[in-house]
Amino acid sequence: MALVTTTEMFKKAYDGGYAIGAFNVNNMEIVQGITEAAGELNSPVILQVSKGARAYANHTYLVKLVEAAVIENPQIPIALHLDHGDSFELCKNCIDGGFTSVMIDASSKSFEDNIALTKQVVEYAHAHGVVVEAELGTLEGVEDEVVVEAGKASYTRPEEVEEFVTRTGCDSLAIAIGTSHGAYKFKPEQCTRNADGILVPPPLRFDVLEEVSKRLPGFPIVLHGSSSVPQEFVKMVNTYGGNMPDAIGIPEYELRHAAELSVCKINIDSDIRLAMTGNIRKYFAEHPDHFDPRQYLKPARQAVKDMVAHKIVNVLGSAGKA
Repeated sequence: MALVTTTEMFKKAYDGGYAIGAFNVNNMEIVQGITEAAGELNSPVILQVSKGARAYANHTYLVKLVEAAVIENPQIPIALHLDHGDSFELCKNCIDGGFTSVMIDASSKSFEDNIALTKQVVEYAHAHGVVVEAELGTLEGVEDEVVVEAGKASYTRPEEVEEFVTRTGCDSLAIAIGTSHGAYKFKPEQCTRNADGILVPPPLRFDVLEEVSKRLPGFPIVLHGSSSVPQEFVKMVNTYGGNMPDAIGIPEYELRHAAELSVCKINIDSDIRLAMTGNIRKYFAEHPDHFDPRQYLKPARQAVKDMVAHKIVNVLGSAGKA
């Protein structure tokens, strides 16, 4: 199976009450871990490349790694998506370079400027058989080169979505309902403690999601900033020399509920990085004399695979949906 767009993925996900996992990739081990898990669980998957990842690993290397994953996992649909494209030129480069989906993130611009740039990307993408994700509303936090200061985030306004989608022709829409970029999504003072003493962040604004869905029936919605920041990996990082106090993510039960509604794509990034980093730190602590990257990257790759498998089964609900 060749690389696919997300069109059929999202239609099935919307009708089936599940979501597709979108995982950011930066190197071979991450690509392998993600697609091995998806392949074994017969789940569709989206591999995302950010502007920062392209600068780090080179466009060609990343595309060829994804193409290798397609060859190794012919039984599952795999889409290659540009995450947070910030210009027409970047989106065009990725479209011309083999991506099947691009995101144009003009959410920091005015409503009219967002529409104008998104429409420009959509027209070029559709002419080349590529689909487009757009964004309304802004999320706090840091992800690669996306930086939104605390207090500058804004929820998506449901009354704007119909006009935006109609005028731009975008294929999916990322909205802001209280998720946040990065591993430090919430401050402890924003959270409450549950019966187990675990900090729980403010609930997501499902009222906004439900109103958007009413106004855009059958239209695929996307959630960014949706890593759960598993505390066992935060603890592992800190145990083996790290310093990540107060890293708090989105509860998985909220993401599962979103997947049962109109959310067809959930972006997961920090959880993979935490799992990798925790296991690499642990490996070096237990094997201080080792230096071969194959030795410490092997458990890191397995940690990615285990994390993705967990998300597919328990959060996304996409196992067996390929």
